[in-house]
Amino acid sequence: LRGQRGTRNASLQTVIAIGSITLGVTALIIVLGVMNGLRNDLRDRILVASPHLRVQAHGTALRIDDWQAQLRLIREDPDVVAAAPEVSAQSIAMNAAGFPEGVFVSGLEPGEGTGTVVHFDSAMKQGDLRFKPTLPPAEVDGAIVIGDRLADHLSVSNGDVVDMIVPTIKRNRTTGFDPPRTWSMQVTGIFTTGMYIYDNSYVFMDRQTAQRFAGIDSAVSDIAVRVRDPWKVARVAARLEQRLGFPYLAQTWQEQNSALFSALQLEKLAMGLVIFFIMVVAAFNIVGTLTMVVAFKTREIGILQAMGLPSRGVARIFLAQGAIVGLVGTGLGLLLGLVLAFVVDKRIHINSEIYFIDRLPVHVEALDVLVVVIASIAVAVLATIPSTRRASQLVPVEAIRAE
Repeated sequence: LRGQRGTRNASLQTVIAIGSITLGVTALIIVLGVMNGLRNDLRDRILVASPHLRVQAHGTALRIDDWQAQLRLIREDPDVVAAAPEVSAQSIAMNAAGFPEGVFVSGLEPGEGTGTVVHFDSAMKQGDLRFKPTLPPAEVDGAIVIGDRLADHLSVSNGDVVDMIVPTIKRNRTTGFDPPRTWSMQVTGIFTTGMYIYDNSYVFMDRQTAQRFAGIDSAVSDIAVRVRDPWKVARVAARLEQRLGFPYLAQTWQEQNSALFSALQLEKLAMGLVIFFIMVVAAFNIVGTLTMVVAFKTREIGILQAMGLPSRGVARIFLAQGAIVGLVGTGLGLLLGLVLAFVVDKRIHINSEIYFIDRLPVHVEALDVLVVVIASIAVAVLATIPSTRRASQLVPVEAIRAE
C-alpha cells in the first residue's frame, strides 16, 4: 500500500484506486437516493388528493346508480379503512374577465371523503373544505375549492366568484344544441399539494352539488377507498372485484399512475448501471496498482517464498491488499454519500411544471446501501485475481534475482 521502499504514505496508485471506489459509491448512493425520493414524494403527493383505489363500473355511462349498497359491501372488507362516493366531470372555469381554463371537476363527500379517504384537508392553504358559500343563493350556485396555480392563472382569491360551464349539453331540434349553461361558483378554499396537475387543473366541490352539476341525478362516478397498507392494495382490489362481481372493477393508485412509476423504476435501474461503471473503472485501477506492486516487490516475494511462504500465502497478501482498498474506498464513499444525501435532501428547487414536484427529495434505503456496499467490495476483490495469480506463480530463485 505504501509503494516504494522506505515511504510511509500510500502510493499514488493506491490513492487513485481508493478515490475511484469512493467516487463510485458516493455517486451510486446519491443517485439511488434521489430516485427513491422522487418515487416516495410523488406517491405521497398523489395520495393527498387521490385514494388508494377506486371502484368503478363498466359501461359507456361510467356511473354507479346503486352506490349505497356497494358502499356497504366495500366497508365490510377488513382491510378497508374508509370509503366514500365520488363524482368526476370536466368543465371550463372562467374568471370575471371571461378568461377560460380547462379543469377537472371532482365531487367529494364532505368530512369522510376529504379527510379520511384522502388527506386533502392537510393541503389547504386558505379557507376550508366545508363547501359553504358566504354569498346568498341568489348570487351563486355553490362553492368550490381550487388549487393555488389555478387561482393564479384565473387571478382569483378566496371569496371570489368563478363561472363554470355545465358539462351536460342537450340537443335542440332547431339549432342542434342548446347554448352552454354556466354556474356561478364561489371560491371558498385554495389548496396546494405540490403536484402541478392537481394545483393547476382540479376543482373540488361537495358530492351533491357535483351530481347536479354533472347531470347524473343521484348516481356517482366511482367509490373512493382507503386501505390499511397502500402497498398491499392490489390484494384488496382483487378481493373487492370478486365480492362485488360484474360490472364493477377496482383500480389501484399504482395502476392509475403506472406509466409514471414504471418510468421512475426504469430510470433508477439505468442510472444505477451507468454509475456502476465508475466502480468498474476503479477495478482497472486496482488491477494496475497490484500489477505494479508485483513488479516492484518481486524480490520480496521471492524471499518470502524461499523462507517457506506457500503460493496461497502470497495470493492472500494481494487479496488482502485489494480488499483493504475496497473496504477503505467503500467506507469513505458510504460516509460521503450519506452526508451529501442529508445535505441535498429537499434543498434543491426544481421546476414543478416539468417534474411534477417543486423540490428534489433524497431517500436512502438500507437495501440499496447494502447492495452498493457488497457490489463495491466484490468488484475490488475480483480485481485482485490477475495480479494474485501472477504473484503466486513466481519461481523463488528467479524472483530473488529480479532487479
